[in-house]
Amino acid sequence: MSEENKDLTSEEVKETSTTSAEEAVETTEEKNEASNEAEDVVDTEEDPKDEKIKELQQAVEENENKYLKLMAEFENFKRRNRQEMELNNKYKDQKFAEDLLPVIDNLERALAIEGEEESFIALNKGVDMVYRNLLESLENHDIKVIDALDQEFDPNFHQAVMTEEVEGKASGLVIEEFQKGYILKDRVIRPSMVKVSE
Repeated sequence: MSEENKDLTSEEVKETSTTSAEEAVETTEEKNEASNEAEDVVDTEEDPKDEKIKELQQAVEENENKYLKLMAEFENFKRRNRQEMELNNKYKDQKFAEDLLPVIDNLERALAIEGEEESFIALNKGVDMVYRNLLESLENHDIKVIDALDQEFDPNFHQAVMTEEVEGKASGLVIEEFQKGYILKDRVIRPSMVKVSE
């Protein structure tokens, strides 16, 4: 074989190898493009799933917030009910006392009447016994008479219906009680009706 033929062959070989290399690069690029397209397709397929997951997560969070809010409202409702029941139990005897106060007032008016006959004295003694028993029953239910006479006037416990200047008495003292007041535990059922010194 001549040198010229050898050279041609070498050139041909070079051309062939260059062409092969270019084809190989093109093939690799085509494969990469195909791979990228496939990934794009896969990404496109995953997007709806991701969106659905996000939607479901959002729904779970919203439901959890609703649940926590309902739980808090229910706990508040139970606490208010418990407080109301405790308050009702604490002051359950108030209506009982309010119904009895006019009876006590009438007994006090009856005891204020004076008489000297033996029958009147016996009747008065019986009325006094009933009156004392009634007051004792009230005290057993934590219902007590408000101390008013000679006490400093307190608008929380006393209702001033008159004022009068009295020599030797400091201003703002209760000098006369017209109607007794009553208190149930720490709640005033009826304030004392009083006259106050000026």
